[in-house]
Amino acid sequence: MSNEYDSRKQPIIIQNTVVEKPSNGLGTAGFVLSLICFFLSWLPIVSWILFTLGFIFSFVGLFKSPRGLAITGFIFSLINIVIILFIGALILGFAESLFYYL
Repeated sequence: MSNEYDSRKQPIIIQNTVVEKPSNGLGTAGFVLSLICFFLSWLPIVSWILFTLGFIFSFVGLFKSPRGLAITGFIFSLINIVIILFIGALILGFAESLFYYL
């Protein structure tokens, strides 16, 4: 009994489909800048620049999908502004006390 199905050669078709995940470049950039600002918040000028860029990029990234890192960057930016203002108040208070005793 011969098996005709095994003797015939069947073409094999392999189709590769690559599904790209949607990304939010501005949201990711805002998160990274906000995170760097969080660690460098004790540097006055650098922290203001990083805060501004991180806040803007995160805010714009909130309107694109996926929003996860954009939301995190926006929250970090809000935390950063509190830290930056607190450190600025400490520096100004220290400078005022120096001039008071001079």
